[in-house]
Amino acid sequence: MTTANNEIEIGHMSLEVSGKKLYNVGLSYKKADVKTRGDFSISKEKQLQLLKEAKKFGVGGVFVLSTCNRTEIMGFANHPFELIALLCKYSKGSVEEFVSVSNVYKDKDAVRHLFKIATGLDSQILGDYEIVGQLKDSFRMAQEQKTLNAYLERLINLVLQASKKVKNTTELSSGTTSVSYAAVQYIIDTVPSFSDKKVLVYGLGDIGKNTCKNLIEYAQIKNITLINRTIQKAQEFVQEHPLVKMNSIENLAEEIAKADILIVSTGSDVPTVTKEYIEKNKELLVLDLSLPENVASEVGVLENISLVNIDELSKITNKTIAERKKEIPKAEEIIAEHKAEFMEWIGHRKFTPAVSALKASLESIQKDEIEFQKKKNKVFDADQAEAITSRMIQKITTQFVKHLKSEDTSVNQSIDVVKKMFEMEIKE
Repeated sequence: MTTANNEIEIGHMSLEVSGKKLYNVGLSYKKADVKTRGDFSISKEKQLQLLKEAKKFGVGGVFVLSTCNRTEIMGFANHPFELIALLCKYSKGSVEEFVSVSNVYKDKDAVRHLFKIATGLDSQILGDYEIVGQLKDSFRMAQEQKTLNAYLERLINLVLQASKKVKNTTELSSGTTSVSYAAVQYIIDTVPSFSDKKVLVYGLGDIGKNTCKNLIEYAQIKNITLINRTIQKAQEFVQEHPLVKMNSIENLAEEIAKADILIVSTGSDVPTVTKEYIEKNKELLVLDLSLPENVASEVGVLENISLVNIDELSKITNKTIAERKKEIPKAEEIIAEHKAEFMEWIGHRKFTPAVSALKASLESIQKDEIEFQKKKNKVFDADQAEAITSRMIQKITTQFVKHLKSEDTSVNQSIDVVKKMFEMEIKE
């Protein structure tokens, strides 16, 4: 097929911009364990560097998503390996390892994948909406670096609309909704007299904040201490939640010694809690909500220490998941509705210049022919002729649009034929 600079194949949902196709490459909890996901996670600083390099070397419209459950790059490229190479370069993973655990989506599959992520259908805990905030952060970073094109901007807007509608109109998020909630549920289910225990929360990212809130509101635990590397963030949180005490990171070992339960949600690339922080024979439940894992594996082999990671936490929500699965068809309908709107927008963006050019060409023929007939026939009714031919032009252009929207239509070939027939110049 002859390809123009900006190609959008509607019937088969093929997106191509400046010769580049839409891809989503990455890995998730479905194929990769916690350690592997940790190897491929990309810090905020590295994400920024990746976007700058992508823009510099001509990768079109791109953004990066890196969370505890997935690392993905979505963008327009000549070949998916361009995105895979960037992902591996700015993480600790290798291309060889990536191949064994990866997913590569193209065109309509990439679009559908993004909708599923944002609506909670692809979350490790079905219906988990913590991903939405992380998606917004990724979109915002790409927007600030000017690595989003018009197609991704529109897609992202509709994806977030679909996410909001699924959350507000279905029961997909009922019950346990997040890793932070699952952590608290684990404590309730496994720790006797949990409300009397001393809990230390180390790290105040989104998961850490939500965990603290759930400890207070849902578990009604009153003895909570918070440690965060950035003192100001901890102070602001404690002011809003006076039941929570805080301490400095210099006193981490001292606070761990006092605690019955340690919850770690730091965002480090290396373990922040090692065996040196744990007193000998100390009884302690450790929940590591970080990715990469921020509690060293050596801690888990210490006597009297119970170490639980996010993969284990996700297993406690089976009952809730069974109820949520009943809501999947409703979520799928909402996705289909917004995906159709995206396709229609793409069609309008592609069709409008061609249809306008065809209409202008027909109107030029109309004008020339009416002028010719006026000179040739003194009783010629120009107004009536213009009215009749204008209706014909409208019907022809309407039929052209219907043809272009047909599943069986090769859009670019059809437009090329009409361009040659009417010697049209189409301005994109």
